Amino acid sequence: MAAENKNQNFIEEIIAKDLEEGKIKEITTRFPPEPNGYLHIGHAKSICLNFGMAEQFGGKCNLRFDDTNPTKEETEYVEAIEEDVRWLGFEWAKLCYASDYFDQFHEWAVDLIKGGKAYVDDQNAEEIRVSRGTLTKPGVDSPYRDRSVEENLDLFARMTAGEFEEGSRVLRAKIDMASSNLNMRDPVIYRILKRAHHRTGDKWCVYPMYDFAHGFEDAIEGVTHSICTLEFQDHRPLYDWFIENVDVPHVPHQYEFARLNLTYTVMSKRRLHELVTLGVVDGWDDPRMPTICGFRRRGYTASAIRRFCREIGVAKADSMVEVELLQYCLREELNKSARRAMAVLRPLKVVITNWPENFVDELPAENNPEDEGAGSRTLKIGREIYIERDDFMEEPVKGFFRMSPGKEVRLKHAYIIKCDEVVKDADGNVAEIRCTADMKSRGGDAPDGRKIKGTLHWVWSGDAVKSRVNLYGHLFTLRNMNDMEEDKDYKDYLDPKSLVVVEGALVEPSAAAAAPLDKFQFLRHGYFCADKYTTPEKPVFNLTVSLKDSWGKEQKNKNGAAPKK
Repeated sequence: MAAENKNQNFIEEIIAKDLEEGKIKEITTRFPPEPNGYLHIGHAKSICLNFGMAEQFGGKCNLRFDDTNPTKEETEYVEAIEEDVRWLGFEWAKLCYASDYFDQFHEWAVDLIKGGKAYVDDQNAEEIRVSRGTLTKPGVDSPYRDRSVEENLDLFARMTAGEFEEGSRVLRAKIDMASSNLNMRDPVIYRILKRAHHRTGDKWCVYPMYDFAHGFEDAIEGVTHSICTLEFQDHRPLYDWFIENVDVPHVPHQYEFARLNLTYTVMSKRRLHELVTLGVVDGWDDPRMPTICGFRRRGYTASAIRRFCREIGVAKADSMVEVELLQYCLREELNKSARRAMAVLRPLKVVITNWPENFVDELPAENNPEDEGAGSRTLKIGREIYIERDDFMEEPVKGFFRMSPGKEVRLKHAYIIKCDEVVKDADGNVAEIRCTADMKSRGGDAPDGRKIKGTLHWVWSGDAVKSRVNLYGHLFTLRNMNDMEEDKDYKDYLDPKSLVVVEGALVEPSAAAAAPLDKFQFLRHGYFCADKYTTPEKPVFNLTVSLKDSWGKEQKNKNGAAPKK
């Protein structure tokens, strides 16, 4: 059935053809992160692709940690990656580690030496770099390239035993120093690292390079389709060379797809790590970070991210994807699933002067007008309420339909009120609004049918809860971070307004009782989620995404319809 689908991407077409022609009986993929940091949205695309292909074609996908560099890898990252994959909705067939195969890798390295296809080089890293040449200039053979098999075996054994210092020697594959592909010019396949490994401890002091280990891992695990991002395209001949030159149990094949680049952010693990270590952000899960845990803390859902990955598709050429598409996918979901709540970020006191003494009314309010099954809640209202300060204008401009002197507005779910008096403090700032209510308009409808244009959200002073609200924006000011000026660093584009903290916001009780990651639409503000630090005594909310959907409107204008769901 898959082979008949005309809308397949090129990876699907390859897999479907391989199955149809009997080249493979079952598809096996893998998601192979290095545990040297937290996963970001780019990894989410790879996760969805690798696990999605296995699911679609009735195969299996392994989660594999490429833990070949003990200087940067930690158990913390391993655990975080497992959590992120599961949160996205996937479960692996096997949990694997490159370190599971260190003994086998070492045996294959020895086999290459015995076959005259690898040698120990005494040059340092800089000498090797210079001798490798350039795209227009061939490399120069190492003076140690023609060592005998016996000498190479002895030196590699002594490297393995810890006899030599870091950087003093490496093991290189003997391929072709004149190759047009720089990756084939005798690449380093083992280096000395006298560092404890997070799993193997001090057992090893030589470790394989990623290019050496990658294909062998696939071969051991029976991977049929090794799906990588485009930067590994030039590494494919090396991948194949290693497979061809040792006796492997299975021959895998590598395929490349375009990585995800997202506007207003960076995807480099090195840069993300730097943002964390410098304290620019509040850890790897800062809601401004493009990490999966950052999106989760901000209030994004796994299903919205999976939909986003489907929408952007699988291509052979790199491109820049608009973050507005990701936001669109999330809005579509949260509009149908998020509970509604009232929150006043910058409160302005309103006194309803004709309100009956000691009277507290209880009003029904739907939890989500898009979902009848979401039920309703009860809102309380009394003589004193708070509205948004921006919802009042003493001298209203044209088109301002909210509160102003002498004007009527509707309180959401409640009553129609009219501004009668403005009370100011000693500095001339508006401190309080005094209004009268149409007590016959309970529910918000005028009994005489008069039209009320403005509807305001509000909270009652009697049960509103003080909260902290974090208003998050883009971490960077530059839309395409690939367009940085030559003399500037990426940190030069950090937006100082990417986080605005609002202390003293007031929320209704139902929101204040939220558990971490509970999601709400704060009426007329946007979608928010309860932060991991929230408590009933001091609620904390993060802005997930605004209500405004400029991307969706733009696409509808272009195409006549919004993107398919």
